[in-house]
Amino acid sequence: MFIQDDHTYNDICKRSLEQWLQDMELHEDVAVRGGVKLCRDYMVQLENKIQRLEEENELKSRYLKKMAGK
Repeated sequence: MFIQDDHTYNDICKRSLEQWLQDMELHEDVAVRGGVKLCRDYMVQLENKIQRLEEENELKSRYLKKMAGK
């Protein structure tokens, strides 16, 4: 039986961060506005790394199950 993961908390955090970044884009300080782009780029990098690690984990899990079955 497969249970689907609940990502509700992570989705709420992501939406909250996006809202905060949108608010910071309107800040009068140029450094703050520049930091918004940097933060978004970093978040994309982290999401890509998480996805890569999840794929590696799945591959390792399948391999170990296959080896345990022999």
